[in-house]
Amino acid sequence: MKLVQCTSTGQDGWLGLRQALWPEGVPAEHIAEMQFFLDHPGRFFQLVAYEGDNQPAGFVEAALRGDYVNGTDSSLVAFLEGLYVAPGYRRMGIGTLLIAAVIAWAKACHCTELASDALLDNEGSQAMHRALGFTETERVVFFRKLIP
Repeated sequence: MKLVQCTSTGQDGWLGLRQALWPEGVPAEHIAEMQFFLDHPGRFFQLVAYEGDNQPAGFVEAALRGDYVNGTDSSLVAFLEGLYVAPGYRRMGIGTLLIAAVIAWAKACHCTELASDALLDNEGSQAMHRALGFTETERVVFFRKLIP
């Protein structure tokens, strides 16, 4: 297993893995966000995991958040923006390796907490978070009202 920090939007596998995790986004939107991350290296961290003969197996993206993050006690928090392991590579420890890399980055940034979120109905993501050592802190339902 090899973890490689993303340094280009053309990083082998990064876009494809993002599209697998967030299929509602079109490639141009993904690339614009990826470029934003690359343009702000002090705030964002992203890796692609490669297995065997350089096959992209998973990726992780994290950010530093200075605003309030639900369920945390500190003000600069590392936040797991996305974590995905391709189906054929799951349950092989890749998610654990990716999270360990994020934690090392977060420590270097003087963070004491790593936060994340999952949709209420995404039980698979919730189970993955628990398996990776996350503790559920709260459940939230967001509302809005359009102002005419």
